[in-house]
Amino acid sequence: MKNILNVLCVFISIFVFSQAKSVKKIAVKHTSKTPVKKGTSAVKPNPDLVILHKDLPVLIPKKKEDKFGYVNQNGKFIIQPEYHIAVFFYEDCNLLNSPNEKVRKFGTDDYATVEKDMISYRINQAGKRVYQFKDSDLGKCKFEEYKQQLFQAYVLNGFYGVIEKSKFVNAADYRDYQIYPQYEYLYIMEGDDVKDPMIVASHNDKFGVIDVNNKIVIPFEYSNIKRNFSWKLGKMFEVTKDGKNYYYIDARNKTY
Repeated sequence: MKNILNVLCVFISIFVFSQAKSVKKIAVKHTSKTPVKKGTSAVKPNPDLVILHKDLPVLIPKKKEDKFGYVNQNGKFIIQPEYHIAVFFYEDCNLLNSPNEKVRKFGTDDYATVEKDMISYRINQAGKRVYQFKDSDLGKCKFEEYKQQLFQAYVLNGFYGVIEKSKFVNAADYRDYQIYPQYEYLYIMEGDDVKDPMIVASHNDKFGVIDVNNKIVIPFEYSNIKRNFSWKLGKMFEVTKDGKNYYYIDARNKTY
């Protein structure tokens, strides 16, 4: 009986050992990789819209033979002159706040306002007329909070200078002036940087541009410089030498 039990124990041990050896690893299935779809290629930029100076618009209004078009920063006409009026590519707040949601996109700075045959349009940078103005589409502008100007013109003995309003106390003390009165005329242009505005000034019957440190930015060689929004909208000045033909120059005195 004892011998039978010993044989049985040996048999059971062999059986268990053989079962452990026979356990197979589960094969890993090799799943095929799902191909990644490449995104659509980006729209290629127009090579004619060159950017030489980031502070300037890529398209600049220019007049030729009594018609306005747009040139690039190299002075090449990209949009041919055919308009009576052409302004910088800039936001139109009336369209941005239009009651017609479909036309609000034309109020962004991707478009510019032009006028031809007494009809006003918005055009894109390719020169295509994408929208014709309608009174019913115009909304109310939501004006930004006014930026209080730090400097203002000051007249003394018939000459113009510049003062910083918060610091000016004594008109008889030259040290209280930012620029002591010495110009025939002076106008502080509206811009985004109230600490360093551009100032249109007249000296010896010629117009130029200075900064608040009385440094000449644009030489005094023009018969007039318009006091409009050209500096605020396009970082440019609208100038003339003959009093009739106006054109744009930048702060580097480059003509467009």
